[in-house]
Amino acid sequence: MDTPDVGIPPQLARRMSMAEQYEYLRTKFSRRRALVSAGAVAGGLLTGCSGSGTGTGTTTGSASPRSAGSTPTERVDGAVVTPFGRHLAFGADPRTQMRISWQVPLAVRKPYVRVGLRPGELSRRIDAEVRDLHTPGLEGIRLALDQFYLHAALDGLRPGTTYYYGVGHEGFDPASRERRATVGSFTTAPARPETFVFTAFGDQGVTPDALANDKLILGRKPAFHLHAGDICYADTTGHGEKTDIYDPTAWDLFLKQTETVARTVPWMVTTGNHDMEAWYSPNGYGGQSARFTLPDNGFDAKNAPGVYSFTYGNVGVVALDANDVSYEIPANKGYSDGRQTAWLDRRLGELREQVDFVVVFFHHCAYSTSTHASDGGVRDAWLPLFTRHRVDLVINGHNHVYERTDAIRNGVVGKPVPIGASTDPTRDGIVYVTAGGAGKSLYSFPEGVKDSYEGKVVDRESVETYHWTRSKDRNPDTVEWSRVRYTGYSFLSVEAEAGATPRLTVSALAEDGRRIDHFEVRRGA
Repeated sequence: MDTPDVGIPPQLARRMSMAEQYEYLRTKFSRRRALVSAGAVAGGLLTGCSGSGTGTGTTTGSASPRSAGSTPTERVDGAVVTPFGRHLAFGADPRTQMRISWQVPLAVRKPYVRVGLRPGELSRRIDAEVRDLHTPGLEGIRLALDQFYLHAALDGLRPGTTYYYGVGHEGFDPASRERRATVGSFTTAPARPETFVFTAFGDQGVTPDALANDKLILGRKPAFHLHAGDICYADTTGHGEKTDIYDPTAWDLFLKQTETVARTVPWMVTTGNHDMEAWYSPNGYGGQSARFTLPDNGFDAKNAPGVYSFTYGNVGVVALDANDVSYEIPANKGYSDGRQTAWLDRRLGELREQVDFVVVFFHHCAYSTSTHASDGGVRDAWLPLFTRHRVDLVINGHNHVYERTDAIRNGVVGKPVPIGASTDPTRDGIVYVTAGGAGKSLYSFPEGVKDSYEGKVVDRESVETYHWTRSKDRNPDTVEWSRVRYTGYSFLSVEAEAGATPRLTVSALAEDGRRIDHFEVRRGA
């Protein structure tokens, strides 16, 4: 069978960084491109975004490598264009800031958000920014595609308040009687710490199991959700190479699937290896910048949108991009020139003085025994900082299973943490959770290693596994920290309590609602 032209010859791509691959493809596609109408692709379902805009029309931003003279799809009557894929995200201050994002299948005029304190009184109107994301065609693989994403920034909100909103554009008014069903809502963070729940997972994709997890998450009524990367798998290969097979229409399906939760629950994402979409920017993050508006307080919001932090109640949350330090998949290794790690050191120090608990989430696993095992690059770059600043909980994806460690201190078990136990990070070390069972096809544990979870505990002293080294070798390990293992779809649900004895109650729930793990994190207990 002939190999299709997917961009760069594999033997060449393996020797190139993300930035070098980007330049190669940008030059190649500037010589041959053909735009198609929106109705010619995916049965008429086209969506997307990129760059930045003025809020009054479609613009092309830095995320879109569009050649000179090309134009987005012609605008049509706005009355026949229905927005979809609504997803929320906090600004840097969840008490007063919310970002509303959505998608339209065709270019529209004058997009906006209406906001109010009652569903029928959406009196405040905020112009939206349009980001047009262009994906070039590949001969024999896909047609060229323009997608349109819209974003509105809401600032000056009241803490602890429920707001109602509707998204629209010229010809589509969400406040009109016939559009009332499209109105959504959100609630800002309280002014002072209160008990709340947040949820988390990674490696979702577009599957029935992903949708089932979303429905369960909504039932937990979380204040926000953390997505630890590998969001929709438009790039199915995940090597960070231009030869990766890529289907941008997967984002259309994903955002429609996720809208059931993300229209009311801030959906806080970071970047996985399958999210390095090399067509859009030198480091592959132009697509993420186009589709999501996240807090802009990281080390470089423009080029690293998945790196940021926010505080909700008594919990500080830090999102990191592990592609920057990964030994396993080094396509973007070192792209920040150490700036991300320096920012992390500063930010963890600041948060440690401000909140009871610090939660860090990113994609590649620091500690796991499943298929991808552990990434030595993550360990070398960040674990000393986690220890120094006494991080309370680390959440990863990447391995499509649920696995939870004992409390780990200096690379070994600081304290066993069986199901239902409590641990103190100031004394025992840090618990690391792999929550990669969001919906994509499941992985397995090493041969002969059985699942061990609530209701079915299988005692085991050690597991034979490995970790990735700087030379991209698999270094064998015999580890004793693998406490809970579950080969099934699942997610994390964390309850944070403030007050005289603050604590995090961490639970893992299977797709059918069963609890498969729980433990507590208490400081100074």
